[in-house]
Amino acid sequence: MKSAEIIMQCLKKENVRVVFGYPGATVIPIYEALRKSDIEHVLVRQEQAAGHAASGYARATGKVGVCIVTSGPGASNIITGIAAAYMDSIPMVVITGQVKSSLIGRDVFQELDITGAAESFTKYNFLVKKAEYIPKIMKEAFYIARTGRKGPVLIDIPVDIMDEDIDDFEYPQTVDIRGYKPTTEGHVGQIRKIVDRIKNSRRPIICAGGGVILSNAEKQLREFVEKSHIPVVNTLMGKGAMNEDSNYYIGFIGTHGFDYANRAVESADVLILIGSRASDRTTCGIGSRFAAEADIIHIDIDPAEIDKNLNADIPVVGDIKIILEKLSRMICPLDTEKWIYKIKEWSENSDPDENSTEKVNPKIILNKISDLLENDVILTADVGQNQIWCARNFKILGDRKFFTSGGLGTMGYSIPAAIGAKIGCPDKRVVAFVGDGGFQMSMFELGTILEKRINIIIVLLNNSGLGLVREIQRNNHFEEFEVNFEANPDFVKLAGAYGLLARRVENNVEFKKAFQEALYSDKTFLIECIVDPLENTF
Repeated sequence: MKSAEIIMQCLKKENVRVVFGYPGATVIPIYEALRKSDIEHVLVRQEQAAGHAASGYARATGKVGVCIVTSGPGASNIITGIAAAYMDSIPMVVITGQVKSSLIGRDVFQELDITGAAESFTKYNFLVKKAEYIPKIMKEAFYIARTGRKGPVLIDIPVDIMDEDIDDFEYPQTVDIRGYKPTTEGHVGQIRKIVDRIKNSRRPIICAGGGVILSNAEKQLREFVEKSHIPVVNTLMGKGAMNEDSNYYIGFIGTHGFDYANRAVESADVLILIGSRASDRTTCGIGSRFAAEADIIHIDIDPAEIDKNLNADIPVVGDIKIILEKLSRMICPLDTEKWIYKIKEWSENSDPDENSTEKVNPKIILNKISDLLENDVILTADVGQNQIWCARNFKILGDRKFFTSGGLGTMGYSIPAAIGAKIGCPDKRVVAFVGDGGFQMSMFELGTILEKRINIIIVLLNNSGLGLVREIQRNNHFEEFEVNFEANPDFVKLAGAYGLLARRVENNVEFKKAFQEALYSDKTFLIECIVDPLENTF
């Protein structure tokens, strides 16, 4: 059996049903094996999109996303997709083709040291040197990607090795990697310390990060909150960890979060940080002065995050789901009624102004679609003002999910991520929000949407430029420079050229009509919203 066929067998053993990719000369053997298999291949229009689509698939399904690209520019194009997944801890296995083993290091056609280039933003890299190593490497790659702090793993395979014959194929049943033993249970003594400290707190608050969602611990968090009566804020990546109709939910914190939510953290006497690295965007750039009056409890699967940005008084390393289950069994209800009432007082008059613009108001339409959409919808947001508008105004109810590039902040993310999410969960509604800048970094994926007959809704917020950069320039009293697009294409005609439905809307009333039309469409529907260039994120 050819090594390329062995790779397909390994993917099947890992229950892989879909891969995203773009073929080239050094992966022809893999694609020939893929053709003969029953694994679905999604042909993207640029390799970066393969990474984002695999990420969206992984986030929607809870499985490891898989993508395949060729050597050289194929590998370098997917680098941004890998880095985005790494920063957001998304489990992926990326298979890249490589030139012949005998030619590595000679700068031959389409050679690139991808393992060296991607070393700092993958969980682990493999360069396959012998065909017989492939089953073990594949097993370890999937194990590393989905355990501990999840993340992308890269496997670089020379084309000659793909063509080698392997007599006996046996896929390993177990994995034992020296030096890689993720801690999951959490130290019992530290967990008891958490309970003791919480019992004596008067103004406790939970900050839920993306790790809660990655651990599939949303249910456990909600049970712990309901039992302890502790209010909850979330980071950008933690949006979705808590239902926003809960009496204990406060809001989104950080540089672009709500003032009252940030004030609640500043006023807390105990901050329970769960699955968050406390990045500069979360702490508003103030680092160790964040929650300065509070004792900090930090729960995370990755010991490297403890004390990296914040000094933890009570650190616990382990799987968040397991630790929250233990805490729920040990905790007693707290009297937080006055504390929550005070926070709610701070939050009064925080709703967006309905009359702030005669054009489409992104804040208002996001509130409206929160009422129109199902409770199991997936919303993807690109990067820029649209990301902040979504994070602040789209409501998480039921089983809704919110995907965005939080760590790397990658424009061009939302449409390919929406494609991956829809392929992973075809029965769910998927809505992609994107600005006119981000759309032009990913609009070629309309071809993938057309070819795979994918039905999503794309909401394109057109403010004729790089809105968030423009806003930052204005806020810093700089002149606007190179942030305005003087010549955008006709986005409605562009969507029509791909055989998709599209409408351009000028105000909130027109948007509601177009969105209701999109809800009943049997194909992808793009709504171009004309937004005032001066419309701010807050």
